[in-house]
Amino acid sequence: MNSHETFIALVTLIRKEVRRFMRIWVQTLLPPAITMVLYFVIFGSLIGRRIGEMGGYDYIQFVVPGLIMMAVITNAYANVSSSFYSHKFQHCIEEILVSPMPAYIILLGFVGGGVVRGVLVGLVVSLLSLFFTQLHVQHLGITVLVIVSTALLFSLAGFINAIFANKFDDISIVPTFILTPLTYLGGVFYSMDMLPPIWRTLSLANPIVYMVNAFRYGILGVSDVNVYFSIAMIMVFMTLFFAYALWLLKKGVGIRS
Repeated sequence: MNSHETFIALVTLIRKEVRRFMRIWVQTLLPPAITMVLYFVIFGSLIGRRIGEMGGYDYIQFVVPGLIMMAVITNAYANVSSSFYSHKFQHCIEEILVSPMPAYIILLGFVGGGVVRGVLVGLVVSLLSLFFTQLHVQHLGITVLVIVSTALLFSLAGFINAIFANKFDDISIVPTFILTPLTYLGGVFYSMDMLPPIWRTLSLANPIVYMVNAFRYGILGVSDVNVYFSIAMIMVFMTLFFAYALWLLKKGVGIRS
């Protein structure tokens, strides 16, 4: 395939993935929006008033960036893991594999759909948050970079999960037992400065801490960890996940018997 044909193939795959989740937007876009509104009501109108300020901001302002990032992470991950496993389950992935498309285009096509869904949900949640608080983006470049790279990272993670999954239940194990605990312990609802030294040190082993804090810095200008180190960590994980996912796809792990 020449470069023009490769570009068309990539755009076609991404468009197919976007149309897939947009056809069922009531299941893919509406639930996270409703969930986040409930978080805003609880932590803004109810609990937030009792907590007061955190990091120099009202509590609702402090948690909104983390809640946006949580929505991006879960939706980017879920989109790719469910889509790619469905292709495996229905045995239509073979039709894509026998096409002249390079493996990296197939990977980017599925991952691209996850990135679009993650960023779209993040945008919806951001707009809804404006009904509960005021957000003034302090560093637009960092904000966009972090949200896109995080969506890409967890789309790759969802792809890897789908490759190893042997049944539909397998694609929910990682989100339930790994992703959700790491997200809730990733500084979404609290500042790491509140933690005892030993727990703060242990928290630094949680990769989601860096994503949440980098995104919070982009919007509010405050972070519990060095923002440039956080961005570097995201890029390192993203590179490793991409290389591993591409290797698995080329080897046909979980696809070819």
